[in-house]
Amino acid sequence: MTRTIDPITFEVVRNALSSIADEMALVVMRSAYSPVVRDSMDYSTAVCDRHGQVVAQGLTLAVQLGSFPDIMTVLVLAWGARLTFNFGRKGGFRPGNEDYRWKVMRERLGPVRFQILNFVFIAPGQLLIVWLFTSPIHQAWTGRGQPLNYLDIIAITLFVILFVIEAAADEQMWRFQQEKKRRIKTGEPVLQPFITSGLFRFCRHPAYTCEMGMWYVFYLFAVAATGQWVHWTGLGLIALTLVFFGSTRLAETISLSRYPSYRDYQTSTPRLIPFTRLGCIEKDNRYRS
Repeated sequence: MTRTIDPITFEVVRNALSSIADEMALVVMRSAYSPVVRDSMDYSTAVCDRHGQVVAQGLTLAVQLGSFPDIMTVLVLAWGARLTFNFGRKGGFRPGNEDYRWKVMRERLGPVRFQILNFVFIAPGQLLIVWLFTSPIHQAWTGRGQPLNYLDIIAITLFVILFVIEAAADEQMWRFQQEKKRRIKTGEPVLQPFITSGLFRFCRHPAYTCEMGMWYVFYLFAVAATGQWVHWTGLGLIALTLVFFGSTRLAETISLSRYPSYRDYQTSTPRLIPFTRLGCIEKDNRYRS
């Protein structure tokens, strides 16, 4: 049942709340030592409800209220820089080099069907997915007049933690592959052809786990800006999850064809979610659901 408030009562309450926020702003200005606060009035005061939503805001020049779209942009740029660096050091930008999975897909599909896949999904589809899972920036921009709340802080903290873990997983994989290449080049035996140590003890694809986790917590920015837990920017999470599940299955099919002992790793270690048995291969060769 929706309660209707008459316009006069509404204005009385609104002005009372605004007066409280203005009084808070004056107290901060009079007691501040920083000229940024005292002279520029670059700060904010507000009255919030029990959900953390602003109901009244003090009359200041709150430049920082539009900061969290910029914070989100910095996080995305950091993600892109890490991805570019990791791809570049593996030779991804050298002419003729490509992800080994594309070569396998080309052999399986043939040149004609592979070009159809390239035209339909690889070129436009992946760009659309990237746009979708970064689209919470748009939602945050539309609500940029709101101050940072607890969901924004949680999203920033978790994104940075997952970013660091993913970078560590990439570094562990890089060092393992470099050592493996060195042994092959010098004729030394390669006792372990695939990595199972470090973060790879907890799940078979720790970098993918963190990658998906980063964009799931990124979605919290849109939730904080709109107050809605379900909206269209969540389509990016669905698409990204489907892509990673398909990608990991393809990568593991290739690994298993090269290294039969990879089956033991699949049996003992979860695919994406650590400390569970999800994605482990049972004796009947099926994934545990």
